[in-house]
Amino acid sequence: MILAVAGMSAGEVAEKSKRLASGVGLTPAEEAAGKFIRKQAKTPWAVTDADIAELEKALGREKAWQTIWWASRNQYMTKVADAFQLPLEQTNPFRAMPGAKPEKKDP
Repeated sequence: MILAVAGMSAGEVAEKSKRLASGVGLTPAEEAAGKFIRKQAKTPWAVTDADIAELEKALGREKAWQTIWWASRNQYMTKVADAFQLPLEQTNPFRAMPGAKPEKKDP
């Protein structure tokens, strides 16, 4: 949903999701971010200063810390949703918000 909110069409979202899930054709920055986020999610106690330095080298300081913050937030929200057994939303709730951009159509 976040990719759609960012303005991607359904086709673009599907393609990006497929690429990220498969790990095929990722940029070095995407690979570094994925590696860090997996470690942060699975073994957060094992994240070291060297891991953060590697992420900063790949993404730059600002984007690295944005990645850490955003991944942390998403992991937290997933834990809360799981604990309360909240169902996944089937539609994008942000589309109905006042001032929301209309859905981008695939060419």
